[in-house]
Amino acid sequence: MEKVLFYGMTGEKMCFQHILLNALDLASVGAEVKIIFEGASVKLISVFEEENNPLYKKAKDSNLIAGVCLACSKMMGVYEKNIKSGLAMLDEMSGHAGMKGLIQEGYRVISI
Repeated sequence: MEKVLFYGMTGEKMCFQHILLNALDLASVGAEVKIIFEGASVKLISVFEEENNPLYKKAKDSNLIAGVCLACSKMMGVYEKNIKSGLAMLDEMSGHAGMKGLIQEGYRVISI
């Protein structure tokens, strides 16, 4: 089955929920799916955690979330909140969450 990386950049909750919906849908049919929170999307983690968002919770519990951009978390003032989520902080690309490693593993990138 296909490997798909959702590289979420948007800080819009509704847009990111569609990333979660698509990731869960693809995973349900056997695709290998990863989600990375990058850019403005790093601000959504605490929102999803606080509201106990069911899509986010299911994706997190299913280990679909590869991690969160460390640099953007710090720049946007949500580093401490994001650390509390337990998600991996990614910094392999000059402090940001890179996609090179997953592309080398055969993941197709969808960035929203």
